[in-house]
Amino acid sequence: MAEKNDWNSQIIDEFRANEGRVGGGFAGAPMVLVHHVGRKSGKQSVTPMMYLPDDTDPDTVYVFASKAGAPTNPAWYFNLTTAGRGHVEIGTEEFDVTVTEITGTDRDRIYAEQARRYPGFAEYAEKTAGIRVIPVLAFHRVR
Repeated sequence: MAEKNDWNSQIIDEFRANEGRVGGGFAGAPMVLVHHVGRKSGKQSVTPMMYLPDDTDPDTVYVFASKAGAPTNPAWYFNLTTAGRGHVEIGTEEFDVTVTEITGTDRDRIYAEQARRYPGFAEYAEKTAGIRVIPVLAFHRVR
């Protein structure tokens, strides 16, 4: 677990030092830092992840609970869906968001677009086929 936290810490530091941009495997990808509170532990965490901006609403972005194709959902998914809210950093901005899960054909359309732009997401879906459907969450900026 420490290795994952070190990896996340490096991405978080790079994100903050470069106005929301990171290199390596995430070079050029839209990144968000998601602040959430553990539903059991109460611990505050920050998780870096890729996002997909909504085509028509600049106050909405989508994130994907892919966990790199693991058979289970990531802990942050449960933290955010339980709370229904979170806090994000995008670029140099920070703001609160409400969180809703996208399902059905809307979920499928949004996930397919992310997989089209970033083929790794198609690979994650292949790994989880028959095990779980990768959740898609919408973050709506609180104004």
